[in-house]
Amino acid sequence: MRDRWQLQDAKNRFSELVDTALSEGPQVVTRHGRDTVVVVPVETYRGLTRPRGSLVEFFARSPLRGVRLDLGRDGDTGRSLRL
Repeated sequence: MRDRWQLQDAKNRFSELVDTALSEGPQVVTRHGRDTVVVVPVETYRGLTRPRGSLVEFFARSPLRGVRLDLGRDGDTGRSLRL
């Protein structure tokens, strides 16, 4: 199973790269030995980028929704300094 492609190989064998991504999963393309991009099937991409709801909905579903927080502050004004 191949999952890493040097950029030059990926350009020369792009059809094979796409077929491999479709049949075996995400394929990493490297440039100068560093991971640069990942080729994934469109279904995978859509699953990763689909909206998952708003921040308000996230907090509404939180198991901590009913917890009361004490946000009061101490009256301490710090220490005295001689300058």
